[in-house]
Amino acid sequence: MAHWTQADRRFMEAALDLAGSQRGRTGLSPAVGCVIVRADQIVGQGVTSDGGRPHGEALALAEAGDQARGATVYVTLEPCAHVSERGPACVVSLIDAGIARLVCCLQDPDPRTAGEGFRRLRQAGIEVDVGLCEIEGVAQIAEFRARFTG
Repeated sequence: MAHWTQADRRFMEAALDLAGSQRGRTGLSPAVGCVIVRADQIVGQGVTSDGGRPHGEALALAEAGDQARGATVYVTLEPCAHVSERGPACVVSLIDAGIARLVCCLQDPDPRTAGEGFRRLRQAGIEVDVGLCEIEGVAQIAEFRARFTG
């Protein structure tokens, strides 16, 4: 288990606040908040859009631009690892952006991702820490999670 700093908690809480602001507005997709941090400053943030696309990670990366390289990403749910007709997998975009670390509340219950996003990030040499604010993350995706866990 990772040792979380006060800054880690603060940035994850910001991501959770973003996700909470979109809860119930993202269709079948979960509301996912994402905050990108470099040198202890937020350089990009995003949340899943109305109807489910674009995802929060894509919006945060667009805002951060080149500042995402070497940054830490705080995201409320494991980045998607499956290709969709509605957009690329977030894990590919994060790897391509050159992030250094990803901090996440919890693994995606969707079997198309379910650990695959974390595996691919680690395989790309990105540090992945999972479990910060897990209880809050689970509560935010309760309806989405129920589709996969019964």
